[in-house]
Amino acid sequence: MTDTSNTRPAESEAQAPRQSRLHRLMRYIPLIAPVLLWAVPCWVLLYTGQHWPLPVTPAGTALFVLGLVGMPLAMVRGHGRRQQDRAAIVGDTLLGTSWVLFTWSVLLGVLLRLALTVAGVGESQDRARIVTWAVLGVAAVLLAWGYAEARRVPRVRRLDVQLPRLGPGLDGLRVALITDTHYGPLDRARWSARVCETVNTLEADLVCHTGDIADGTAERRRAQAAPLATVRATRARVYVTGNHEYYSEAQGWVDLMDELGWEPLRNRHLLLERGGDTLVVAGVDDVTAESSGLAGHRAHLAAALNGADPDLPVLLLAHQPKFVDRAAAAGIDLQLSGHTHGGQIWPFHHLVRIDQPALAGLSHHGLRTLLYTSRGTGFWGPPFRVFAPSEITLLVLRSPHPPTSA
Repeated sequence: MTDTSNTRPAESEAQAPRQSRLHRLMRYIPLIAPVLLWAVPCWVLLYTGQHWPLPVTPAGTALFVLGLVGMPLAMVRGHGRRQQDRAAIVGDTLLGTSWVLFTWSVLLGVLLRLALTVAGVGESQDRARIVTWAVLGVAAVLLAWGYAEARRVPRVRRLDVQLPRLGPGLDGLRVALITDTHYGPLDRARWSARVCETVNTLEADLVCHTGDIADGTAERRRAQAAPLATVRATRARVYVTGNHEYYSEAQGWVDLMDELGWEPLRNRHLLLERGGDTLVVAGVDDVTAESSGLAGHRAHLAAALNGADPDLPVLLLAHQPKFVDRAAAAGIDLQLSGHTHGGQIWPFHHLVRIDQPALAGLSHHGLRTLLYTSRGTGFWGPPFRVFAPSEITLLVLRSPHPPTSA
């Protein structure tokens, strides 16, 4: 047997400085990121050989400086203690605008300039100005289109999902999924009503909301959430908390959803029976619940399944896709999640994938667990969706042994 008593402390001591350095770096990211988001487009559009007339360069620089200073100030006033909705709208819009400008300044600043150089188009100044106008044009189009995509009622995405353990009596069960509605600073009460009307056209047996209802307390966003009371389901309407509820008095949202006629599945389950067969519909609090410090809130899958027949198929609601590791270990048949927004503004999805095992759609995990990740029904923060359309989802559950016709 090898004695590791001396090596482990040494390894821990070696890791400690590395972790300390990483933590120090993470603290600076909120300071570095805004500077990069505004400084890179400013440099690409104004200072890479364009030689603009004298008023253009200082005026353009002043606009970028105003964005750099105004964005964090507005976001602090909007999302900090003051919770000023107008400031939040300004800050969120500037954040989305800077991200799109940054992305396309980098892409076109490198690729388009290289292509123009290889093709021998114009002089250096001409190429620099072509890049500038291309970046501004692409950004304007994407922001206008992204705003329209964010504010429209989502299209319905339909798919059949076969569950090997689903009994024939439950074949064709219709499950509607909405998630990440994020009612917030932009008043979307009318949008909320139209979403609910669309859900009602699906004639679902089960309607699910997998969290992140809003940014703000239930009292503050009640008017936007109120249309959820009109949603119809032949069997049940169920809800689980998302991480954003835990930024805004989560228990208030649980109580309001209960008041609106939805059944909060806080680490518990219900049974859905049809045609002599049974489906376990379970839900867990978001994985951030325990760290919120709110008494009684935590993600507890064992409690959610307590008393359920292990031979029955299980449909689990869990806000974040990364909960699927626990679901797969427990042999869950299908997990429904949101949280990712499909990245919301391309190419942010690459950062999302660092934290989550799935971005959107149906994926397989473990021996039998399926995960469906919705791109979300609303939007968070910046009122834009670029190459990541929102959705209302209709999943039709299929049994491998459908009922035989009489």
